[in-house]
Amino acid sequence: MAANTAEAGLEERWRDILSVHARTMCEIDRVLHPHGLGASDFEVLDILVSAAPDAGSPCRVQNLVGRVHLSQSALSRLIGRLEKDGLVERSVCAEDRRGVYVTLTPKGRDLHAEVLPLQRAALARMLGA
Repeated sequence: MAANTAEAGLEERWRDILSVHARTMCEIDRVLHPHGLGASDFEVLDILVSAAPDAGSPCRVQNLVGRVHLSQSALSRLIGRLEKDGLVERSVCAEDRRGVYVTLTPKGRDLHAEVLPLQRAALARMLGA
């Protein structure tokens, strides 16, 4: 009986985590939508800003894969959309032609700075910080 109770408690905690995550992502999507971004778009821009604090510093796509909760193909499509919108630029790694770099453009850096307070406020509301 104790094992079933512990298992049920663990399952309930897991479902609570999933629920908080889903509600938080929906709220971030809602506040960023008027700016043409979704939660995952913002996450990539945010990682690029923190990974490359110097404007114009490239980041390997492979380094993003482990930090963004998307499959490699979904991340590739997302980067393609961000590139089409002029927020990032892609380039091929000269040393390893399989490697691809992503660089935040000035437009992407400006949009990130503009929506950062909105995303952080949504996090504070949803996570009670």
